[in-house]
Amino acid sequence: MAFWSDIDDDYLMRYQQWHNCEHVPERVSTPGFRRGRRYRCVTGAPHFLMMYETENPGTLASDAYMAKLNAPTPWTKEALTHFRNPNRGIYSIAHQEGEEGPFCATWITALRFTLTGEAGADAVRDWLGAMAAEAGIGRVQLWRADVATSGLATAERKIYGGSAAGDHLLLLIESMLPHAEQGDALHAGDRAAPPLAARKGEVKGQYWLELYHHSQAIYGGMQ
Repeated sequence: MAFWSDIDDDYLMRYQQWHNCEHVPERVSTPGFRRGRRYRCVTGAPHFLMMYETENPGTLASDAYMAKLNAPTPWTKEALTHFRNPNRGIYSIAHQEGEEGPFCATWITALRFTLTGEAGADAVRDWLGAMAAEAGIGRVQLWRADVATSGLATAERKIYGGSAAGDHLLLLIESMLPHAEQGDALHAGDRAAPPLAARKGEVKGQYWLELYHHSQAIYGGMQ
C-alpha cells in the first residue's frame, strides 16, 4: 500500500509523533504485514509517501486490517483531518530488477503513470534492468494498482476523503545515495525500452527515508 499526502504545516510535529509512535506500529502488528516506511519529499514541503509491504495483496483486504480501518483510534481520527491532497493505492508487484541492499533504501523515486500503448514483458525487463544498472541504483520495482481493493470504503477514508486510485502503474527506484549522486535511471530506462517511455498522467516524486518499522516475525526480534 502506498499513500501520498500533504500535511497541515501547524500539525506537522503532531503528525510525525502519531505516525511514529502509534500508527505505523499498529499497522505493522497486523497479521500479514511485513514493514512500514515513511518518506519525506526532498523539496522540504510537508509532503509524504507512506508505504506498507505485506505478504500478499489479500492482506490489505483481510478482516484484521479492515477492522482497524473501520475503528480508527482517537489519535488517528484527529490526525487524518490534517491530511491534504491524499492519494492511496493498493498494488501487486509486476516485475523487479536489481537487489535490495542490506538496509532499507534511504532515497526513493516514485512515479505513477499509465501507458499510452502496449509494452511486453521483454520491454518491461529491459526498462527496469537499464535503470537498475545506473550508478547508485539498487532495486527497481514496477507495481500495478489493484483497483478493487484500493476502492474499498472505510471509516478512515470518510475522514481524509480523496478519490480511489484508478488503474495505473507505480515505479519505485531505490537507492542509498542522494538523488544528485545517482545516475539518471529513468532516462536510461526510456532509452532501453521506448514503449515504456510512452506515458501519460505522470506524477513523480523524490523522497528521503524518515521512518522505518518492521515486523519482528521477519527478523526474529532482537538478538
